[in-house]
Amino acid sequence: MNTAAIPDAPPTSSEAPHDPENRAVIVEEAVTSIASLPAVRVQADVHNLALTVLAVLAAIFVLHWARAFFIPLMLGVMISYAFSPLVNRMQKWRIPRAIGAAVLLAGIVGGTGSLVYSLSDEAAQWIETLPDAAQKFRKALRKEWGTTDGAMEQMQKAAVQLESAANETITPAATAPKGVTRVLIEKPKLNITDHLWTGTLGAAVFAGQAVMVLFLTYFLLVSGDTFRRKLVRITGPTLSKKKVTLQVLDEITAQIQRYLLVQIFTSIVVGVATWLAFLWIGLEHAAIWGIVSGVFNMIPYLGPVIVTGGTGLVGFLQFGTVSMALAVAGISLVITTLEGYLLTPWLTGQASRMNAVMVFVGVLFWGWLWGVWGLLLGVPIMMMIKALCDRVEDFKSVGELLGK
Repeated sequence: MNTAAIPDAPPTSSEAPHDPENRAVIVEEAVTSIASLPAVRVQADVHNLALTVLAVLAAIFVLHWARAFFIPLMLGVMISYAFSPLVNRMQKWRIPRAIGAAVLLAGIVGGTGSLVYSLSDEAAQWIETLPDAAQKFRKALRKEWGTTDGAMEQMQKAAVQLESAANETITPAATAPKGVTRVLIEKPKLNITDHLWTGTLGAAVFAGQAVMVLFLTYFLLVSGDTFRRKLVRITGPTLSKKKVTLQVLDEITAQIQRYLLVQIFTSIVVGVATWLAFLWIGLEHAAIWGIVSGVFNMIPYLGPVIVTGGTGLVGFLQFGTVSMALAVAGISLVITTLEGYLLTPWLTGQASRMNAVMVFVGVLFWGWLWGVWGLLLGVPIMMMIKALCDRVEDFKSVGELLGK
């Protein structure tokens, strides 16, 4: 019996991959697509890095350009953080926040003014002794060098002779050619009025900024946690985002309040200790130097160095010997060292301490950006940045870098 030949059916889709040619094509396409992924990822990373660098540079430019706005704002925020616990305590005593904040700020301003007024006579006497102190310093240097004319005088005389020779070479002859008008350029004399006017304008600007900071601090103290609730409300509808925002605000509040209270307390301790030590050794105007030491103690790293050098110079001018100058500077250095390495770490605790290297770099950066105010505000701002980075997943590496 003859049967008809049945033609081969075409391969189905399930059988197609078993064909060697089709399998090779599929493998080649897969390898090509996988090989193109790293290039796309690298290109995206470069693009994101470039955008991040541009955003950081733009932020730095804005902070520097608008420093007249940001510095009073940050000062007001810092002062309100420091005094808000006192206003909260008054509120628990059924004293309205508006009245409590007004009484507190008025007491601080009045106490500071009375302290400055009580020391104004002593400060005026110290200013009057500056010319005699400068002359005494000059004589002491001559005595140390053992010559009639010191090296600085010799250099000054040489500079004057060189300037005279240069003027004789550059200045035209006394008898000008006929028909030519001789022109002499005279240097303007020192006008003390201009300097006084500039200083008055600077004092007026400083007073205006102080008033702005005072009013801003008052309004922040009166508002209480109003802005805190608003920030939690606008962060997003999800409970997780609100929780993260609340944790960041709590961390910032705790860190800043602890830092400011410790700074105020340690500055008072340094000022009183310096005053008593200088009074004991007989240094004139010891109270003024105690206040200066306490104020400059708030400037990280640079403040104690300035106080040590300044008190050493004052000791040399008063006592006239290098040994007493070293003793005065050594007392100031010992007090600030004990405060910086023993008292402050014990008060702040290990949890709030940051990486010393990053703190130093941050202080240098903010000092370059905002000057003296940047030196004062650099550490609190970095503490805010660290508290934010520790709670945000994408910036935890930055928080780890800032931490100890």
